[in-house]
Amino acid sequence: MTSALDITSLTAIDVHVHCEVSKDGRPSLPPDLLAASEQHFGPGGQRLPQLDQVAAYYRERRMACVVFTVDAESTTGYPAIANEEVAEAAAAHPDVLIPFASIDPAKGRTGVRAARRLVEEHQVRGFKFHPNMQAFFPNDRKAYPLYEALEELGVPALFHSGQSGIGAGLPGGGGIRLKYSNPLHLDDVAADFPNLKIIIAHPSFPWQDEALAVATHKPNVWIDLSGWSPKYFPPQLVQYANTLLRDKVLFGSDFPLITPDRWLKDFAELPIKDEVRPKILKENAARLFGLTPH
Repeated sequence: MTSALDITSLTAIDVHVHCEVSKDGRPSLPPDLLAASEQHFGPGGQRLPQLDQVAAYYRERRMACVVFTVDAESTTGYPAIANEEVAEAAAAHPDVLIPFASIDPAKGRTGVRAARRLVEEHQVRGFKFHPNMQAFFPNDRKAYPLYEALEELGVPALFHSGQSGIGAGLPGGGGIRLKYSNPLHLDDVAADFPNLKIIIAHPSFPWQDEALAVATHKPNVWIDLSGWSPKYFPPQLVQYANTLLRDKVLFGSDFPLITPDRWLKDFAELPIKDEVRPKILKENAARLFGLTPH
């Protein structure tokens, strides 16, 4: 049995890793969306590793990672990889995998019950939302019962923000609408659920300033830096990461589409203060997730 996560031995915590293929080999996306996503991100990523392989990859690098799938069945007609499968893999690799789940807000009360069960019976540590794929504004009241449950359960909610590689280049963007991912919609959620920990995923192109405004104004909002190579970060994001948001910015890669190796190589070239780097790479996530040295 693999030992539990030891925060003191880790070099970093990657808060944004996708489960792209199930244990029986089924991809997480329909073929057209998967192909468009891979073309958008270009060569260099690790294509479709199963979760056992993800665990080995991060263990080799002495990193932990948050893993999740995306449930957008109501819009794509394509069933998500089971949250239980992600949780089972994390239970088998507790030294490196931190399980998040994904529930489509369209599932209503059924989704709320599933969220409670996943936390209470499967030790899921948080939830991933993808407003573009799930076709909802985060401040839509239909999602509020789910947020209420997450706030009560004490687990964070991670939201995709900004442009999406999903559907990029397909006719009509594959039907994916970018309007849902403006992080300003999360300001309402942060105000209405002040005890819900919210992570805004990615540099939020073209709404970076909105993300920074929400994160500096609302104590319960963090930003992860996944989905972009750091060499493309807008200057205001780097400035705020060094100053006002130094305790609220998180390392994330978007693996397998962007590898942590590439991300960290480019991050090393950023003018980030020496005392801030360990916060971004590990300490902020450890505090957010309630991980303590042992």
